[in-house]
Amino acid sequence: MADKSMLPSRFFICLIAVAMCLLVFSSTFLFRLNDNSFMPGGLESVDDYNSSEYFISDLRQSVSQTAETDTITPFSKKTEISDELVPQITDVPRTVSLGYDEVKVCDPTRAILRVYMYDLPPEFHFGLLGWKGGPGQLWPDVSKTSQIPRYPGGLNLQHSIAYWLILDLLSSNSEEVQRPCSAIRVQNANDADIIFVPFLSSLSYNRFSKPTRKKRVSINRMLQDKLVRFLKDQDEWKRSGGKNHLIVAHHPNSMVSARRELGSARFVLADFGRYSKQIANLEKDVIAPYQHVIKTTPANISAPFEDRPILVYFQGAIYRKDGGAIRHELYYLLKDEKDVHFSFGSVRANGIRQAGRGMASSKFCLNIAGDTPSSNRLFDAIATHCVPVIISDDIELPYEDVLDYSEFCIFIRATDAVRKGYLLRLLRGIDQDKWTKMWNRLKETAKHFEYQFPSRPGDAVDMIWGVISRKLSSSYNEVYRKNRYNKTKLLLKTS
Repeated sequence: MADKSMLPSRFFICLIAVAMCLLVFSSTFLFRLNDNSFMPGGLESVDDYNSSEYFISDLRQSVSQTAETDTITPFSKKTEISDELVPQITDVPRTVSLGYDEVKVCDPTRAILRVYMYDLPPEFHFGLLGWKGGPGQLWPDVSKTSQIPRYPGGLNLQHSIAYWLILDLLSSNSEEVQRPCSAIRVQNANDADIIFVPFLSSLSYNRFSKPTRKKRVSINRMLQDKLVRFLKDQDEWKRSGGKNHLIVAHHPNSMVSARRELGSARFVLADFGRYSKQIANLEKDVIAPYQHVIKTTPANISAPFEDRPILVYFQGAIYRKDGGAIRHELYYLLKDEKDVHFSFGSVRANGIRQAGRGMASSKFCLNIAGDTPSSNRLFDAIATHCVPVIISDDIELPYEDVLDYSEFCIFIRATDAVRKGYLLRLLRGIDQDKWTKMWNRLKETAKHFEYQFPSRPGDAVDMIWGVISRKLSSSYNEVYRKNRYNKTKLLLKTS
């Protein structure tokens, strides 16, 4: 007969075994759920904002709160056809719910933009991130997120636009990556609406603009010179004079040595602050949002009016040149106000995290011109649903042809802002109802400023392709208008 004192021990052993089985099962389940990440491997979680390992905050929570389709994005509409009908209707692609919006498996014939991308050597793109492919391999396999090289963090990240666009184009030909059908990569330049130049020019400037001891010329300058020679040797460039090429030069100092040589191309920029009108202008070029560096505030925990004790928030460099001189004037006007936070700040000493908390606790966030008309501060404010107050007379804003910023931003001329008492009197005059209306609109539109992989309907990547498509359509319309009478004359001559 078994000793009765042994029964509890056996019971506990069985209980522990069952618990271990449940733990293994749940871990496997969670691992499989996590395999469909919105970000490349290693880009999801952020704890240390000042670490060199800082990349992108986890957007899953905020993404789930912005699932409504925005009316300004015609290419993000949901299909109303049920799943069981899809096999019988071959022209309607099956939709897949991934928590942001319904994403269609891409049908190439429905793309609004056909893009030919040069197969440049890795030294111009992922090689700058330390990526080394196999023999003859120019691109990583983007269907496997673990193979996608990560973009460096900190302030490098704010100008990472080319990185996201390249990833999106590479994934457009993969059946394993589900994304919007806004742009698709074609293999023949003759089939393309535009030709994309895959150069991480902002990273090249940030990381490689200083000459090494062994070389008099920096890697950044060398790459720009090589790029100019390459492009001007291409038949595609010669046929159009470069007018149908797209180059991302988001950092204001990127492409400095090459921009004049390549000025006929279309640029994706942060603003026009350091460009002449002959090289860059709103007629041909695209303004893209910065990648915000402050963590996104999920809409469901965004603090309302009464829970934001700070009226006005600004933290950053106060003494700037050119148009940014207004910053120190405002500093002396506002620094002693009890409900105003206006101070110097940097990314050091946990600065980004502190700024994120400050913005999320403020009703209004100042976006004041610095050395250039734009700054990342505007997009940090949008990410924290702090109503932006834009004091920058020459600023150009992303997708302003379809997005009315006056619904969620306040615009003040620089000459008015420095009038004693004007700024605070205006902001204190905005009551809770008016502020809340802007706050709600901020939460609705915040998704348009999120960069992610794979891209989602209405996010920053999707919106940028839409702007480019509309720019091209406008250019084609102008060409057709100019040719109206010429074509009629030609018709009469041949009749």
